[in-house]
Amino acid sequence: MSSLFVADIHLCAQEPEITATFLRFLRTQALSAQSLYILGDLFEVWIGDDDPNPLHNKIAIALQSLNHRGISCYFVHGNRDFLLGKRYAAACGMTLLPTQQVMNLNGFRILILHGDTLCTDDIEYQDFRYWVHQRWLQQLFLSLPLQLRLGIADRMRAKSLRANAGKSADIMDVNTYLVMEMMEHSGATIMIHGHTHRPEIHKLSGERQRAVLGAWHRRGSAIQVSIRGITPHEFPVSD
Repeated sequence: MSSLFVADIHLCAQEPEITATFLRFLRTQALSAQSLYILGDLFEVWIGDDDPNPLHNKIAIALQSLNHRGISCYFVHGNRDFLLGKRYAAACGMTLLPTQQVMNLNGFRILILHGDTLCTDDIEYQDFRYWVHQRWLQQLFLSLPLQLRLGIADRMRAKSLRANAGKSADIMDVNTYLVMEMMEHSGATIMIHGHTHRPEIHKLSGERQRAVLGAWHRRGSAIQVSIRGITPHEFPVSD
């Protein structure tokens, strides 16, 4: 059987079409897979597992349904939902994976990650990422009242949008030398990631490939890995 990979769904209450499309994906395409890997940014923002947002419960029920059917679900944190914790993962029946994971799947050695750590030319973002991944700062943030956390997250998201508007596309893309270094070090022939929102299968040196998942803003995006190799899939976002 095959495995499916998705990323950058960016679920939020303000985009019900994306939620409907993702739930339909879980009820249809995902049922034919042996496993589903979510490579970060499942949600547009995550302020803690204690957030009572009804959308979170709806998604947890849908993912748990896959688990009950024997379909394993794995999660790699993204830059939007890096605070998603063990409590919510358990509610979803998801296994939390480290920032990057190497695995042997259908005869291929694959390196998976969200993708933001590959964008090392964006020094401003990497500095920001370093600080928000400090455990003491995360614990401090999660100890704040829910509404205060939500306000902070909204301000940070607005600041990020303003900052990205002034950056070149090249700076916000992956560093190709780092990609090759990581693949060489891991022995992987395939790398799969999201984050950049630039879906494409890149042919690298030798037999290596870098598969990039797209964001679900206008079209859903998934990558299937089977014994035949990697196959990208796109489908419309609709109610």
